[in-house]
Amino acid sequence: MNETNPKVSIQTELGEIVIELFAAQAPITVANFLRYVEENSYQGATFYRTVRLDNQAQSPVKIEVIQGGLGMGEHPAKLPPIPQETTAQTGLRHRDGTVSMARLEPNSAHSEFFICIGDQPELDFGGRRNPDGQGFAAFGQVVQGMEVVRQIQARPSGGDIPPVQGQWLLEPVRILSVRRL
Repeated sequence: MNETNPKVSIQTELGEIVIELFAAQAPITVANFLRYVEENSYQGATFYRTVRLDNQAQSPVKIEVIQGGLGMGEHPAKLPPIPQETTAQTGLRHRDGTVSMARLEPNSAHSEFFICIGDQPELDFGGRRNPDGQGFAAFGQVVQGMEVVRQIQARPSGGDIPPVQGQWLLEPVRILSVRRL
């Protein structure tokens, strides 16, 4: 942990997750995330998706993450998408506890983020999880609360909302507050 890096507390109904942000490596992504935090845009957001080995039968490349934010649809607090800072550019990797931006296409990330459970190299630049090979924009690391992340991941999931099947939490976990420490 670097004491000069910004830290953010995500208070959920299951407990607190504290993340350290790597602004020097991923300045665009960190600035975007902090803008959501400072504008209180994550108030009322949820962790709504869990990706486990048992619920991604359609995917040849398995990963383990939880995803949260304002949701995949339209939301009045969503900011314009940001340019993608790939792991090839930042030097960051998707390891246990890495926080990264969710996206469908390159340069399309808004407010949705995910947290890795275990090392997930297929999410890095050149990884096979996304057909475009660009990976995802890692920008932070959980420094406290991985037990909360694992509790969220273990919750029952199901439901099919394209393009994802069976990974939606049956009862999303409410995010009570997100604030800079």
